[in-house]
Amino acid sequence: MRSRNFLLVFLLATLSLAQVSSELLTPEIRRVGFRLACLCGSCKNSVGDCAMLECHYSKPARERIKELQAKGLSDDAIVDDFVKREGKRALVVPPAEGFNRLAFLMTPLMVGLGLAMIYWYIRRSRKPVPIQEMDAGVLAQYKDSIEKDMAKLD
Repeated sequence: MRSRNFLLVFLLATLSLAQVSSELLTPEIRRVGFRLACLCGSCKNSVGDCAMLECHYSKPARERIKELQAKGLSDDAIVDDFVKREGKRALVVPPAEGFNRLAFLMTPLMVGLGLAMIYWYIRRSRKPVPIQEMDAGVLAQYKDSIEKDMAKLD
């Protein structure tokens, strides 16, 4: 009985999601929506793939995208409109300018630095350590001690 109720609820939720996606998730709206962040505060998705039913940010954003596309605006112009209204936080990927450029450059720089340090460590540890010669008298004492211990085992 419980599994039937769960299945019924799951089907209804899926159908309602399908209805939302058919109205406001056309390929054109999704194309622009993937460039805009969902700012509802509950998810970390883009407007194009926010799966929350009746999301208080992504649903009006999709409607706005639909309106602007109906007016004939290009994708870049629509994204610029959202940036004017919400600021740069409306973008999924921040523009590569100013301080944000450092974020784009830091990953390859750190990977390169890590590889250089690994190379340096391997090169440093491959140097042979010179073996010091042992005094013949000390060596003879060790051999005598080993012989006495071996004799006890027999």
